[in-house]
Amino acid sequence: MAVIQLMYRLLWGDLITIPLPGGSSLGLSLLILILVPSGIYFTVKTGFLPFRLFHKMLKVTTEKRNKEKKDSISGVQALIISTATRVGMGNLVGVVAAISAGGAGAVFWMWVMALLGSSTAFVEATLAQLYKEKDPLYGGFRGGPAYYIHALFKKTTDKKKHSIIAVLFAISGLICWCGISQVIGNSVSSSFKNAFQIPPLYTTIFLVLIAAVIVLRKNATVKVLDFIVPVMAGLYFLFTLIIIGINFSQLPGVFRQIFEEAFGLRQVVAGGFGAVLMNGAKRGLFSNEAGSGSAPCAAAAADISHPAKEGLLQSFGVFIDTIVICSCSAMIMLMTPAGLTQGLDGMDLLQTAMKHHLGDFGVIFIAVILWLFSFSTFIGILFYARSNVAYLFGDNWTSQTLYKILALVMLFVGGLQTYTFVWDLGDIGIGLMTIFNMIALFPLSGHALKSLKDYEQQEKEEA
Repeated sequence: MAVIQLMYRLLWGDLITIPLPGGSSLGLSLLILILVPSGIYFTVKTGFLPFRLFHKMLKVTTEKRNKEKKDSISGVQALIISTATRVGMGNLVGVVAAISAGGAGAVFWMWVMALLGSSTAFVEATLAQLYKEKDPLYGGFRGGPAYYIHALFKKTTDKKKHSIIAVLFAISGLICWCGISQVIGNSVSSSFKNAFQIPPLYTTIFLVLIAAVIVLRKNATVKVLDFIVPVMAGLYFLFTLIIIGINFSQLPGVFRQIFEEAFGLRQVVAGGFGAVLMNGAKRGLFSNEAGSGSAPCAAAAADISHPAKEGLLQSFGVFIDTIVICSCSAMIMLMTPAGLTQGLDGMDLLQTAMKHHLGDFGVIFIAVILWLFSFSTFIGILFYARSNVAYLFGDNWTSQTLYKILALVMLFVGGLQTYTFVWDLGDIGIGLMTIFNMIALFPLSGHALKSLKDYEQQEKEEA
């Protein structure tokens, strides 16, 4: 436990503290120090891709899948899988926590992190495409950071000669996703107990059984996510628009509050600017996962006509996660009278806000949406795990199935009991994944940038 807490503090604790006016301070964790400068660097190197090529991101989402290749997945399907894992309880409870701790201004810094993270997401997804390989078990393709890290350090495709950094990335990913499985189980069982008074045991058994039916079948994951993700994101966005419509007169005031508190003198003088900035930045990085190496595990599986197109799709995924879904949670909360949510946090706060806007239906709606967000995340991370398990243990069904069973066990345990020790393991896992991924991202980024240049040249010639 002491070692785990030490690692957690090293990755997520304040490594450097910068004093600010008014007695405040700006604490910078190791991961903030890695991801923010990286995001700025890749944004500049890609020619401010999130702004310059946003119309191309939208264009690529309309491309049709090659139906003749039944075992492979399309670029958009890879986007759906990565969106399933990005859009989770962090978009609900995490956003609420960021605003509670850092004020409305935290939302602005979440947006900034998303724009910076979009370029990082482009680079890692494009590299995943460039270094993907055939998947002999599931069909189609597989890959991700373990594979491009291996290519960087080993200069050979022989997986019997493992790269230590690639092995560490794969192990960190598997640890992280086991931890997330328990968090998912606990979140779903708690929300259903609050909304429907259903005992956690019943909710958990039902959740594990449905998950087992899907993940233990060979290729059911993509089909299920193709249906769940657009429905859950669409519903959440639709009801947020309804809430905004009901409270439309508040909208200018909400945006004014966000921008004033993001830059306002009041926050600096009151000693709270550091909290505003860092809560928004941390939540943005947690939510969009850009740089962590998770989404490339899905990006590599896409059968797409140009590697840069998958990079653009994954960059668009960051936009969907933070600019759209996280902003929905922010609007729901900021349009709720402060007196109603005083002293509340987490799911209680969000359910209270929804009850204010939509009555008892709002409480039920949030419970169901959380279930969909969490369930799709669980299915998505097991898709991610495929390539990492294969890298570590080779192409065999035994290792694939054993990891799925382990994740299902963690899902069950999490539904019945909270073990913060395992939650910290999940945070450590994603932190280590980020470090190992970034080790390869910089030296290999030239290949992704070359691919982007080639794609843009092709687009010009076709125009």
